[in-house]
Amino acid sequence: MADKPQTREERRKQQTTKKPKAKGKKTQKGLFKKVFLGLIILGILGLLIGAGTFAFMIQDAPELDEAMLKDPIISKVYDMNSELITEIGSENRDYIEYENIPEVVENAVIATEDVRFYQHNGLDPIRLAGAVIANFTDGFGAEGASTITQQVVKNYFLTFDKTLDRKAEEAWLSFQLERKYTKEDIFEMYFNKIFMSEGSHGIGTAAKVYFGKELKDIELHEAALLAGIPQSPNNYNPFTHPENAEKRRNIVLTLMHQHGFISEAEMTEAKAVPVTSSLLPEEEREKRKEKPFDAFIDQVIDEVEEQGDFDIFSDGLKIYTTLDPNAQTYVENSLNTNEIVDYPNDEVQAGIVLMDTQTGEIRAIGGGRNRTGERGWNYGTDLKRQTGSTIKPILDYGPAIEHLNWGTFHMLEDKPYQYSNGEKISNWNNKYNGPMTMRDALAQSRNIPALQALQEVGLVKARDFAEGLGLGESLPSELTESAALGAYELSPLEMAGAYAAFGNNGYYTEPHAVKKIVLRDNTEIDMSPETEVAMKDYTAFMITDMLKTAVTSGTGGSANIPNLPVAGKTGTTNYTDKEMRENDIPDGAVPDSWFVGYTSRYTAAIWTGYDKRSKGLLADGFQQKIPQILFKGIVSKVSENIDTPDFTTPNSVVQVAIERGTIPAKLASEYTPRDQIITEYAVKGHLPSETSKRFEKLAAPKKLSAKFDETTNSIVITWESKEEGANFEVSASIDGGPSQVLKSTTDTSLAIASPDPGSTYSISVTASRGELRSDPASTTIKIPEPESEVPKEENELPEEESNENEDGNSNEDENGNGNGNENENENGTENGNGNSNGNGNGNGNGNENGNNNGNINTEDPNTNVEETPEDESENQ
Repeated sequence: MADKPQTREERRKQQTTKKPKAKGKKTQKGLFKKVFLGLIILGILGLLIGAGTFAFMIQDAPELDEAMLKDPIISKVYDMNSELITEIGSENRDYIEYENIPEVVENAVIATEDVRFYQHNGLDPIRLAGAVIANFTDGFGAEGASTITQQVVKNYFLTFDKTLDRKAEEAWLSFQLERKYTKEDIFEMYFNKIFMSEGSHGIGTAAKVYFGKELKDIELHEAALLAGIPQSPNNYNPFTHPENAEKRRNIVLTLMHQHGFISEAEMTEAKAVPVTSSLLPEEEREKRKEKPFDAFIDQVIDEVEEQGDFDIFSDGLKIYTTLDPNAQTYVENSLNTNEIVDYPNDEVQAGIVLMDTQTGEIRAIGGGRNRTGERGWNYGTDLKRQTGSTIKPILDYGPAIEHLNWGTFHMLEDKPYQYSNGEKISNWNNKYNGPMTMRDALAQSRNIPALQALQEVGLVKARDFAEGLGLGESLPSELTESAALGAYELSPLEMAGAYAAFGNNGYYTEPHAVKKIVLRDNTEIDMSPETEVAMKDYTAFMITDMLKTAVTSGTGGSANIPNLPVAGKTGTTNYTDKEMRENDIPDGAVPDSWFVGYTSRYTAAIWTGYDKRSKGLLADGFQQKIPQILFKGIVSKVSENIDTPDFTTPNSVVQVAIERGTIPAKLASEYTPRDQIITEYAVKGHLPSETSKRFEKLAAPKKLSAKFDETTNSIVITWESKEEGANFEVSASIDGGPSQVLKSTTDTSLAIASPDPGSTYSISVTASRGELRSDPASTTIKIPEPESEVPKEENELPEEESNENEDGNSNEDENGNGNGNENENENGTENGNGNSNGNGNGNGNGNENGNNNGNINTEDPNTNVEETPEDESENQ
C-alpha cells in the first residue's frame, strides 16, 4: 500500500528545516595552507569585483511597489490617430486570498512551477539544473527555470528585455521580495496575476471560465489542468486545444506524483479523465463582454502575444495601432446590416481585411457576420479557404512576367488541355476561347491559359514568388499544378498583403495592426515590419494593369468604382462530384467566393461563404458577387475626399502596338488597320521581334493605260505589275459619279464595251493577295462624241403620220423597225424607249438635277464588238 502523502504543514516544516553544515578537516601542511589562503583571497577579490559589478547593474532597478503587486495593470489601445479606443485586462479577474486557495490547487502549481518554493530565497540554482534535466527526461516544457518569486517580479515590475542587466535586476528584486513578503503573500501574488487565456487572469477566475465552478470545488484533474495552462496559455486552452491541454495536464499529474503530492493511484485515476468531460458546455459558457472593434482587437492581441515577451492583459502596455475607426465602423455595418448587401440569410458569412496599400497597415477587419463576444472566430484572419482564381496573379502570371519577361500581349491558347499527369482541366463554363492574350486570359479568368503559364515558369519559381509575398508558411514546400487554380488554403489577411505588393510597385510589407508598444518605463518597441522588395516594378505594374481590365471589362465588373482606378480579381472554388451528391448541392453552387482588389491607397480582401462547405453559395447572379459588392461599397466609402492617383508606369515598361490575333504576338505594321491594333505593355528590351506583314501593302500597278478603240467601240485598259500571283480589282466611275467595281482578274488588261459617248471615265486598278492590298493606280479617259450621219430634219416624220393618244404616249415607226414610247408627267420626268434598225436597245431616264448614272459593260479587248452589246443602260 502506498504511503500517505504528507500534509501541506508537514512538508513546509520539512522544507524549512536547516541541515547542519559539515565541518572541514584541518591540514598539517603549510604549503596547502598558503595555497588555500591564496585561493580565499582571490575568491574574496572576485566576490568584491562581482559585487561591484552586480551593484552597478542593479542601480536602476525599480522600487518594490505594493500597489503594483495588488492592483491589476491594464493595457491601453490607441487608434491610428493616437486616440484611446479600449482598455484590455481590467475585466474577468477574481482575486483569491491565500487562505482560500485549496491545497490541491497549490500543490499542482508548486509541483509544476517551483517545487522548492518554500526552501529558496527567491533564486534556486538547484531548480535551474533540475529543469534542464527534466526537459530531457520528461519532455520539453516539463519544468521551467524561473522560480515563482522571479515570475512575480518579472510580471509586475520589469521589462522583458533578455539582457544581463534585466536578469540582475530580477535576481535583486526577487531577493528583496522574499525579504519583504512571506511565501504565502508571494504565492498569492502569482496565483492572482498569471494569465490563463480566454481574457482571464488568476487561477480562481479560470476555474469559473473553464469549469463553471468555484475554486473550492475543483477536483484533482481540474487543478492539474489549471496549473499547466500558464506555461503557454493559448496553446493549452482546453476550449480550443483540448489535446494539447490534456497532454500538459498529464505532465502536471506526473510531477505531482514525482514530488510526493499524490499517490500513483490518484495520478492514474486523474489521467484517465478526459479533459473535455468536465469543461463548461459550449451553450452554457459565459458570454464575454463585447469590446469595441473586437475583430480588430483580436489581431492586436495576436500580434502582441506573437512578440513573445509581453502579456497584453496584465503588463500595463500602451499599444498604438493602425486602426481607422471610421473604416472599421463601416466594415462592421456592411456585415451586420443591409447597408451594402441584402444578404440572402443570416448564415452567410464573410471575412474582410482592409489595409493601406503602401504601408501594410491594417485599417479595418471584418471578423464575420453577427459576431458575439470577444476573441471569437475571426473570418478575416483565422479562416483559411481555397482561393480559386484570385491566386492566378500570384502563382501563374506574376512569376511568368518576373522570370520570363512576358508582356501583357503574350499569347496563350484556350483549348482542350490537361495537367502533366494526364488529368483533364476545364474552364468554368466548359468552353474554349482559342488564342488570347495574357491580359484577356486573366481578365476573363480562363483556367487553361493560367495552367500553361504555371507550367512554363515552373513550380519552384512560382512558389518562390509567392513566398516573397508572405505566403510561404501557408503553402507546401512542393507545389502541385492544381496550385494554378487556387487549390491551397489562405486567409483574407494573407491575400490582402500579397495583392497590396502589386499596388505598391512590387514592395511587400507584412500586414500589421500594431505600430508600437510603450512599456511602463516608457521604453518604446517598434512593431512595424520591414518593407521588402518582392518583385520587379514591371511585374507589379503589368499585373495591376491587367487586373484593371478584369474590373472594367472582365469578371470583376460588379466591383468597378466610377472615377477610381481599381485593380482586382474574382475567385470561386468548386465542389467535387462526391460532395455534391452527399450534400445534395445544386449545380452551379460554390463553397467559396472571393474578391481581392486594390487602389493606390487601399487594398481589400473579401471572402464569403458558409462556415461549413456542406452549404454553397448559389449561382444566381448575386450570391457569388457579394464580395465584389462589398468591395465596391467599402472602398468607395473610405476613398471619399481622398486623392487616389492612378498607378504609375515605371521606366522599365514600354507601350507597344500589337496586331490582333498574331501568334506569337507581332508588332503592328504601318499598314495594319486601326481596328486590328491593340495597345499593350512590354518589359523594356523584350518587345516582339517580328513585325506583322499581314496587312503590308503590295506594289501598285504601273503603266496603267486606258484607250478608246473606235473599231470595237470599247475602252481598252492595260497595266503592268511586279506582284506575282496577284489579283487586280478594276473600278471605274462616269463623269464623277460613284465608283463601281467592274471585275477582279489575274490578267493585266480589261475592256469596257460600248462606253457612253462624250463621257469621262475615271479608272483605277488595285493589286491584292490574300489580305494584302496595294495603293490604286488611276487614269481617266474621255469618250469622243459620234459624228451625225443624217440631218435631224430628214429623219422627222410628217406631222400627219404621228399618232398621239390622250395620255401622251406616242408610237413612231422608223424604217419599219423603230418603236418609241414617251411618257411625260408633272415632275418633268421623261422616259423613252426606242429601237433602231441597228439592233440597239436603250433606256433613258432624265430629271432636272442632271445626274448621270450608268452601268458599264466590260469585255476582253479581243472581243468582236460589232455585235449588239449585251446590255447598256443609261440614266440621265
